[in-house]
Amino acid sequence: MALQRISDRVWWLGGAVSSVVVDDGAGNALIVDTGLDDAQARKLLRGLAAEGLTPSAVLNTHSHTDHHGGNAHILKKFPDLPVYAPPLEAAIIRYPVLEPLSLYGALPPDELNTKFLLAPASPAQPLEAGRHVLGGAEVELLDVSGHAAQMFAVRAGDVLYAADALFGPEALAKHPLTFCADSAAQKASARALGELAGIGTVLVGHGAPSSALAALAEQNVASYQQTTGWVLDAVSQGAAGVDELLARVAQRAGVQMAQMGPLLLNRAVVAAHLKEFLTQGAVTAQAVENRLLWSVS
Repeated sequence: MALQRISDRVWWLGGAVSSVVVDDGAGNALIVDTGLDDAQARKLLRGLAAEGLTPSAVLNTHSHTDHHGGNAHILKKFPDLPVYAPPLEAAIIRYPVLEPLSLYGALPPDELNTKFLLAPASPAQPLEAGRHVLGGAEVELLDVSGHAAQMFAVRAGDVLYAADALFGPEALAKHPLTFCADSAAQKASARALGELAGIGTVLVGHGAPSSALAALAEQNVASYQQTTGWVLDAVSQGAAGVDELLARVAQRAGVQMAQMGPLLLNRAVVAAHLKEFLTQGAVTAQAVENRLLWSVS
């Protein structure tokens, strides 16, 4: 897929994961998310060259490897490019082992040290939400934490790049247990994006561009709420640990996990919802015979 113009300032590169480019009108280009690996980065650089644009900065909306794995290749070609990310996410991008470590709970085994969970390190600088000029391009960064512990959506004029705060319909259908670090914040962020005014085109991390922001946000909230219901139903079946609850939820969702990586990612989804319910007082967590068991309050 080639770089496609979305507006007078915004370009989009689709595929398994989106990359977005915001130009400053003078030949400079802010790259937002660089994809999983060198392949996406090469496509980006070829697309920029074809349009007469020169990379001037990189912004990673969050630290999941499919959004910053291409940094290393771009920095080989342009070593002085500044790289920005939300503060906590910047720390993970600088020290990528934190990603699989957080999922596994200890230094990860080799099975988790793949490009899907462990990207090359890059020197990301922490950045707060708000209006910024990055690499000459004016953007507004919106806090849409939830899918990741911290995450930015990027607004440039009437174009919104929601990153992974919103997913396209096909991605929601393919992955019914959408990953989240904070399930309550995930739903709140999707709702907040759906209420934005003046958005003509919404771009998502996984999926095609859309002109129907409110409807897309509503669809995402419904999907996230479905997972919330599945987790609560799993706890209602009887006190259990997270792994047993994951098995119950996976059966309900029709999900099969044959590898450690997907299992741990979905386990984190269940854990995020349990924390949401614990905060609400809907569930309790008790240590019973050396097991942490969750049950309905």
